[in-house]
Amino acid sequence: MKTYNEIPKEPELRWEWIKFQLRAKGTSLAQLARKLGVERNALNNVKRVAYPRMERAIAQALGLTPFQIWPERWDKNEEPFRQRPGRAEKSSEIAQKSNGLSPKKHHTGKA
Repeated sequence: MKTYNEIPKEPELRWEWIKFQLRAKGTSLAQLARKLGVERNALNNVKRVAYPRMERAIAQALGLTPFQIWPERWDKNEEPFRQRPGRAEKSSEIAQKSNGLSPKKHHTGKA
């Protein structure tokens, strides 16, 4: 098995390496997206921009840390170098519940 020192540094090669490693573990980006309850595009965005929540999920699926895969995006203390400070890392459903913004039921006026 490759060590994280052998993970390609070039973004396009690294992305192909990630997809290959997921397939080798019997999963894929699409399956991981379904498991997380997100669109596959959410995982694909990781290829181009920092997306800590999805990076953590991919790393966990590979048995690695985000720092091992994306050392330019993460520090050794498992903290992301945020490009958009203050942006929520939770799914919108979780964020809505924690903010009290969950959808309200409509009242029909019937008892």
